[in-house]
Amino acid sequence: MSTPDSFVDEVTDAVRSDRLYAAFRKYGWIGIVVVLLIVGGAGYNEWQKAQTAARAERFGDALMAAAENTDPAARSAALAAVPADGDQKALLALLKASDPKADKAAALAALDALVADTERPQIYRDLGLIKRVAIAGTDQPLAERRAALASVDVAGRPMRVLAAEQLAYLLLEEGKKDEALAALITLVQDQEAPAGQRQRLGMAITALGGTVPETKPAAADAAPSQG
Repeated sequence: MSTPDSFVDEVTDAVRSDRLYAAFRKYGWIGIVVVLLIVGGAGYNEWQKAQTAARAERFGDALMAAAENTDPAARSAALAAVPADGDQKALLALLKASDPKADKAAALAALDALVADTERPQIYRDLGLIKRVAIAGTDQPLAERRAALASVDVAGRPMRVLAAEQLAYLLLEEGKKDEALAALITLVQDQEAPAGQRQRLGMAITALGGTVPETKPAAADAAPSQG
């Protein structure tokens, strides 16, 4: 390579270095900010996870402390004082209604609030509605109870088979034994019914003088195949 060519290359390299250094001085802060945002975001996520875990632990501890009260009134008061947010409210409402004999009105009120809370997952609201019907019993007109359960006995709803079972028992309450038995036999063959419910249905069918049909295990209950 000739001397002029070497000189041109050296000048070109120097110009590139100067341009790169100038660009870094002008735009280098962007990279630093990006790094800081990534590190800060990761730290914030970890902080959020820690806060969520701590909140769940406090909620669980408060529930256990409330459950240790042997006096129903004290237990109810303790549950009422438990702080809850998000889906914890749904769990708390269901627990408040777990001892309706102590305060039936309070149990029904807690379940009514849960059912009306559209921010809670449908599974909690449906379970609250079914439990409300069971607690209300004959104090609530049968037609109203049937309408409430029928609103849950819809394809795709998470508590559908449980609502269908309760609807069958309403037929018994009306004295329609044959219709109730037919409904129970249909339900015990429903693949969405879990094993525990099918066992309970089988006992009810036998008690009513019916014959429990042979059923295949539900998909959720079947053991995974071994390859």
